[in-house]
Amino acid sequence: MTQELSPNTQAILLLTAPLIAGRGSSSTELLTPGEYKRLARHLREINHQPADLLAADNAELLRACQTIADADRLRRLLGRGFLLSQVVERWQARAIWVVSRADVNYPARLKTRLRDDAPAVLYGCGNIGLFEAGGLAVVGSRQADDALIDYAMNVGGQTARAGRILVSGGARGIDLAAMRGALEAGGRAGGVLADSLERTALEREHRNLLLDGRLALVSPYDPGAGFNVGNAMQRNKLIYALADAALVVSADLNAGGTWAGAIEQLERYKFEPVYVRSTGASMPGLDALLRKGALAWPNPDPDAALADLLDEAASTEPRPTASTPSLFPASGPSDGGSPPSGFLEPAANPESIFEPAPEYSVSAIQSEAREAQVAPGDKPDAGIPSETLFAVARGAILRVAAAPVTSAQIADVLGVSTAQAGAWLNRLVAEGTLERLSKPVRYVRRGQATLLG
Repeated sequence: MTQELSPNTQAILLLTAPLIAGRGSSSTELLTPGEYKRLARHLREINHQPADLLAADNAELLRACQTIADADRLRRLLGRGFLLSQVVERWQARAIWVVSRADVNYPARLKTRLRDDAPAVLYGCGNIGLFEAGGLAVVGSRQADDALIDYAMNVGGQTARAGRILVSGGARGIDLAAMRGALEAGGRAGGVLADSLERTALEREHRNLLLDGRLALVSPYDPGAGFNVGNAMQRNKLIYALADAALVVSADLNAGGTWAGAIEQLERYKFEPVYVRSTGASMPGLDALLRKGALAWPNPDPDAALADLLDEAASTEPRPTASTPSLFPASGPSDGGSPPSGFLEPAANPESIFEPAPEYSVSAIQSEAREAQVAPGDKPDAGIPSETLFAVARGAILRVAAAPVTSAQIADVLGVSTAQAGAWLNRLVAEGTLERLSKPVRYVRRGQATLLG
């Protein structure tokens, strides 16, 4: 990718970027992300773009932006042209490219999913097209034992064999292990860095991979910037936004960037299904993420099953949590009366979705669910165990899957997200209870596909 800055990108860099040249940095009063967001919105409202601020006769436009930032401050920032030319020369020598939200080759996933929260500028090295391919995001703690490192490398390798991109943060520990596993298996990886892009891009182990198009690195922070905890936290949403599904291998409870990023995805952005590791030693952080809506990783096997899982996630728009009815009420066991609103509530006309099996009965499924909510003696506020949820869903799914169904159809009947329905379906396939049909992807009880012809 050539390093030719568009006028809009030049203006955005001058307003927001530290323009670090070597070890020094600019101390000019940069616009904060929030200030630039407001400025960009204001410019759109008055039918202007950032590049217009570079015009020789910009005095009137600068005055029109006074409500966002002082005109003298904007003038000082825009006057850093010589410093910009210096750093651009430095970036060119290191094959580092820069794109802004105003550029057509800015990753569409970030614009679409993050909207105004998408970084104003991205710095990168390697094939920017990798960041349009989706794939699996794998994240985890920097401090990880050998077993977790091996696990992350194996997931990375499986992602490569499935022909999908591995997206991660490039930090030591789980992130780096997952990326290395994908690359060593001949696959491709995209790293979203929180710091030191310039140094990382120049490392010998990365250089050939970058040139070959198998590795791409990107960062919303200046290529020469060092590590900053806040930056590491802020870049997590980019990792999720660039993937179709995410797997959290390890996370500390209520602490650290991995936990914060997963919570942000589960509670705010909801781009995609978030899975947590379901084998090996348990962790309080992973258990807590399950209770907050994450899914148990179905350990897809063979490799093609991972590709199918990601394809299904990519083709399904996540439902907003606030409007998604829960399989069980959050307040605990039912009082024995009518089921709560949204409780296993079927579509108004199930026959319009698919032809149900003869023994299919919505009322029977609802009755079974009510009876299986919480075992006697369980604390009402302890939450519903995941195995209890699965046991209830299992019976319902097997009734419906007498005829081929999709995960979206199962989700409609059970009143859960498509991602949760897909996780349960994949588990039933793994245990041999269901068969998975392709073109299109559907699920049916084992042996039923032969009977149906």
